[in-house]
Amino acid sequence: MNTPIDFDALKSRQKTAWASGDYAVIGTTLQIVGEQLAEACDLCTDERVLDVAAGNGNATLAAARRGCKVTSTDYVASLLDRGAERAQAERLDVAFQTADAEALPFEDASFDAVVSTFGVMFAPNHAQSASEMARVCRPGGRIGLANWTPEGFIGQLFKVLGRHVPPPSGLQPPSLWGVESHLNSLFGERAAGIVATKRMFNFRYRSAAHFIEVFRTWYGPVHKAFGALPAESAAALETDLTELLMRLNVAGPRSLVVPSEYLEVVLTRR
Repeated sequence: MNTPIDFDALKSRQKTAWASGDYAVIGTTLQIVGEQLAEACDLCTDERVLDVAAGNGNATLAAARRGCKVTSTDYVASLLDRGAERAQAERLDVAFQTADAEALPFEDASFDAVVSTFGVMFAPNHAQSASEMARVCRPGGRIGLANWTPEGFIGQLFKVLGRHVPPPSGLQPPSLWGVESHLNSLFGERAAGIVATKRMFNFRYRSAAHFIEVFRTWYGPVHKAFGALPAESAAALETDLTELLMRLNVAGPRSLVVPSEYLEVVLTRR
């Protein structure tokens, strides 16, 4: 008999992981994804937009740059602080609010568009977070997502991490959000239509060693994985990550460029 997953305890550990390091160091490199998602969602001036699991605000800034009335949310307050710093630097008027993707503190149909770039996919209860996004989006509104796929580089990176630091038993992997059939099952009749497009983001670093140095210092899940392992096991993880990076590198010996597939999704709310 399977033991029920304690989602509250799991989210507490996740919050600690994402608050470790400083995700903003990584997140800012992904800004182009937020811009492309804003265009795919055809965000218009004065529309009410909610960014769920916003991190340091890539989709938030993209929507605000298009004149939208944006509310940026995450359950890690320190990440919202980084987004607020960026918005202030650009003189963008954005509301920031600490919120759990699985229990959004907003009325039904409050927003014209609800977006998330590499954020909500990491919420442990997939069905609950999808339900909340659909609930706060008005009929005819859009839900826009950018999710890493299982086959892409980040999907493979998390599989490597999972071999060294196994996730809780029974937990659905985040990369399922990058599978169109899974999204259909999550949103079901709440979606009048789903347009899913596979895209690539290129991670650009000096070398495999440089990538690992940056991610183990600043990227919460990798930072925590290395911190949880004794020296010999940490060295084995570094070896496996190096192998993955070198196998996917398209820049040759001069640099590191690793294409990472993600699924860009625009769902129209029924």
